[in-house]
Amino acid sequence: MTVAGLLAESRAALSLREARLLLGHALGLALAALEARPERTVEPQAAAHFRALAARRAAGEPIAYLTGRREFYGLDFHVTPDVLIPREETELLVDIAREAAREDPSAQSMQPLRILDLGAGSGCLAVAVAKALPQARVTAVDASAAALAVARENAIRHDADIRWLSGDWFAPLAGECFDLILSNPPYVAADDPHLAQGDVRFEPRAALIAGADGLADLRRIIAAAPPHLAPGGWLWLEHGYDQAPAVAALLTEAGLTGIAQRRDLAGILRVSGGRQRGNPAH
Repeated sequence: MTVAGLLAESRAALSLREARLLLGHALGLALAALEARPERTVEPQAAAHFRALAARRAAGEPIAYLTGRREFYGLDFHVTPDVLIPREETELLVDIAREAAREDPSAQSMQPLRILDLGAGSGCLAVAVAKALPQARVTAVDASAAALAVARENAIRHDADIRWLSGDWFAPLAGECFDLILSNPPYVAADDPHLAQGDVRFEPRAALIAGADGLADLRRIIAAAPPHLAPGGWLWLEHGYDQAPAVAALLTEAGLTGIAQRRDLAGILRVSGGRQRGNPAH
């Protein structure tokens, strides 16, 4: 069987793009190399591997879990079913961290910006921030040991200096303060019909669902955040497409000021933030 033959065989169940991704993964070849020689002969074992992957994809399994990789903020990340698949919307939080670094007075005082990622998952956010801001002091927390193992692997892969902690949100951070807290917490309602569609059917439920209205973890984080924010420090959170008003209200109730919100590429208000009162300590 040839590359062209296997791709043609799979077209009834997969798009050409997905078939190429899976075949390239099965053969250990980049897409350019795959496309350059469609007449390449594929060994039976590799062809069987590709067919098995194609069947799993046709049944709905995410490409990222089948290949074990996903790009985020221009970096390649290892992913497993123990972590959420990194998504483009979350890249907004990396942009916000870079903006905060440019505006922070610590840049003049030579004090490192203290950044916290709550609910690290695959580590994509913490690693991308650490790579974009190598002078920052980045801490990341997750309650899942399996997720932290993936995150640590990704940090090693990208030579990112991050302090990893295990625990439930702020639990392992008693007495610590940060200049910037970022989080992409669970924010899907338990009865949301989207849970039965697409990739989310295969993603860890604990990383998706947050109570009856999807706001349970957002409430907990926002309520507990003020003691962990340095004067002038910011808390920024990713949330659902229809949760911006509720999150803004929660930030205000927690005593944070300067409430701000950002839209994703689809024009949806996707992240919201608030600032601790007082002047930055640096």
